[in-house]
Amino acid sequence: MVLARRADRMWAVALAAGLWGTSALLRDPLAQVLPASTIVFYEHAVIVVLLLPWLVPALRALAKAGPAVIAAVAVIGGGSSALATTLFTMAFTLGDPITPQVLQKLQPVFAIVLAVVLLGERLAPRFALYALPALAGAWLLAFPEPLAVNVHDARSAALAVGAALLWAAGTVLGRLVGVRLESMHVTTLRFAFGLPVALAIALASGASLAVGGAQVPRLVLLALIPGLLALTLYYWGLGRTAASRATLAELAFPLVSAAVGAGLLGAELAWSQWAGGAVVLAAVTAMALSGSGPRPSGVRVPEESPAAPAAAR
Repeated sequence: MVLARRADRMWAVALAAGLWGTSALLRDPLAQVLPASTIVFYEHAVIVVLLLPWLVPALRALAKAGPAVIAAVAVIGGGSSALATTLFTMAFTLGDPITPQVLQKLQPVFAIVLAVVLLGERLAPRFALYALPALAGAWLLAFPEPLAVNVHDARSAALAVGAALLWAAGTVLGRLVGVRLESMHVTTLRFAFGLPVALAIALASGASLAVGGAQVPRLVLLALIPGLLALTLYYWGLGRTAASRATLAELAFPLVSAAVGAGLLGAELAWSQWAGGAVVLAAVTAMALSGSGPRPSGVRVPEESPAAPAAAR
């Protein structure tokens, strides 16, 4: 009876993942006319404004949580939010709108390795059976000519993988922070800490913060729909969905991303890239369903789905 109730909101997880998959419709056109750091700054600014009612309580809770939690939140906000989303957005300016999003499915692989390093968790023996095919598939997906990689393709792939690595770090640190703070407080602090870092990145890169009237609606929609709305819906659904079912539901993210990129944005991938994307999705999903993730050792932390993309990290 309990399991049945917990599975009731699998649809919400799938819908949230599908909303993340539509982000290219807004991010790709914006990335063609605005610097990536400018886009990310306004994403954070819009969400922080909406979360202002929770900011003071979140800061009070953080002050009581101790220096380790404060440091973790700072890394989540500055690295896993502001910097990671900037790298992710930059990847759209160099490559197609499908590859950066599907490469985010590598997050569970990175998260498991980081959990071993940072949390002292033990690696399951079968991990390599899934991680190696996932990495091989990522190589095929990232490069149209996998045996003749050029600098342009390598830069685009490096940006997307760098974002996935930072988001994975956010997952691991979020599991530590989640012991001491409520999820709404973590979400609020993530964007509040990320906002000044996003501003610093924009200023350091020389990017202008000026935007045209035509870009404002897209920026607001990007922050609201694949951002805050999807994040809220995701965590609401995850609370009543078993991890294995959530993993399947999250396949809506790369599937919608591929449909949007190929059907609406005119992206064209080589057959080897489609095959590589399929291998990544199959390997990561099989890894999650087999329970080949890290095994807790020491301090117990709450489980969190590792596959959630930018807005959830």
